Amino acid sequence: MVGFLLAGFVLNAAGAEGGDFLRITADLGVTLLLFTIGLKLRVKALLPPYIWGVAILHMALVVGLMTLFVLFLASFSLPLVSGINLQTALIIAFALTFSSTVFAVKILDQVGSSGSFYGLIAIGVLIMQDIAAVAFLAVSAGKLPSLWAFGLLALIPLRYLLFAILSRTGHGELLVLYGFVLALGGADLFELVNLKGDLGALVVGMLLAGHPKSNEMAKNLLGFKELFLVGFFLSVGMAVPPSWNAILLACLFLLVLPIKTALYFGLFAAFKLRASTSWRSSLVLANYSEFGLIVGSVSVAAGWLAAEWMAVFAILLSLSFIGAAPIIDNGERLYTLWRPRFKRMERKQRLTGEEDIQVGDVQVLVFGMGRVGSSVYDSLTVDFPGKVLGVDMDDFQVERRLAQGQQVVKGDATNPDFWSRAPDLAAKLKWVILALPRHPANLAAAERLREIGFEGRIASTSKFKDEISSLKKLGVNFVFNIYTEAGKGFAEDLKQHFNTLDKA
Repeated sequence: MVGFLLAGFVLNAAGAEGGDFLRITADLGVTLLLFTIGLKLRVKALLPPYIWGVAILHMALVVGLMTLFVLFLASFSLPLVSGINLQTALIIAFALTFSSTVFAVKILDQVGSSGSFYGLIAIGVLIMQDIAAVAFLAVSAGKLPSLWAFGLLALIPLRYLLFAILSRTGHGELLVLYGFVLALGGADLFELVNLKGDLGALVVGMLLAGHPKSNEMAKNLLGFKELFLVGFFLSVGMAVPPSWNAILLACLFLLVLPIKTALYFGLFAAFKLRASTSWRSSLVLANYSEFGLIVGSVSVAAGWLAAEWMAVFAILLSLSFIGAAPIIDNGERLYTLWRPRFKRMERKQRLTGEEDIQVGDVQVLVFGMGRVGSSVYDSLTVDFPGKVLGVDMDDFQVERRLAQGQQVVKGDATNPDFWSRAPDLAAKLKWVILALPRHPANLAAAERLREIGFEGRIASTSKFKDEISSLKKLGVNFVFNIYTEAGKGFAEDLKQHFNTLDKA
């Protein structure tokens, strides 16, 4: 991601121009990104006050802070801000309030945490910011949503038709094609009624979130989304030729980013989130948004800002991405280092899903209760009846498994504070099974086990041979390659079947 941004700057310096192809590619990447977010997001995930409350309060505080900072810079008669008035300062502040949806979701996808509690919180805040962005664009462009926008409510009952079609699309190219049609169709539909197209892709994705094949569709679109997002990151770097004045101003605004991030952390903690959840959500949001470029283009067209502000926003966006990436990579180490300070900011009350875990005589722990993890749970329950505990970070999976009579709790294996929710659990365990869907998540979970000095045995799933060595370096005793072992299991079942037929 950072490499593509730098490549954009290099191409810009070499005189290359993006053109319509790069713009269309970037737009398509963002549209698919938001559609796939919607496929994993349920409406009720946006309702808790720690999402909409934090989003509203953070926007208000940061707008005030940024406005004062812009006026402070103007008092020194710096280029581009000299003589700026309060109205223009407010516009700049509003543009710098938001965090990047593209960056946040890309990071969450890379580490396999898009469905985690902290990931859903970050995405929820970003969606609230998106709604505010839609309102700003409508007012600034003088384009209020048309009366036909009320017709979009018809999408709710139409959901059942979309479900029926999705159930009949199979598992191949038709499923991918249907995903493209829905993503682009949703975006165009919202554009027709003067609403932000990206929001339309998100909403249509959310309509399909409860379908059994929604995750499969998201996985099938992953490669296309990743490819088209290359266009987005290249286009940011190639947006506007930078000047020294623009670079200076961007670096000054970058100094405010730690304060913006600290406000996220403080607000999350005030809304009763654990310190680790507050920290991880804040890190994902610790950047500036591509929305600054949109505000810049609207403001330049309206004559509110000089054209050079586009370069300021583009450089600032790129620098925030480049700076945030290594900090996020080392986020868990930083949390461990500053944990005592962060813990002092926690509230005593606990939210659902973050409360202390009360367990009995548990000897086996299964992280990840998807198809593989659930099968492992069922098999081990035969040998350890009543002593197997499943852990999953998805509310839907937890509710589903509880309804099936399995002993399951909500939790995140990659969270350093998971083990503090059940301080006596690790000492009881004989086995920990890591059946998380993404390799980085299994690595992070193994790292957490090593940090607490776990002395039992660890087994993990993997999909590729080159993942095995990295898991074993972290103390994993046994690595189960899903594809290899599935083939062996199929062969064994086949032998038993033929032997039975021969005896008959």
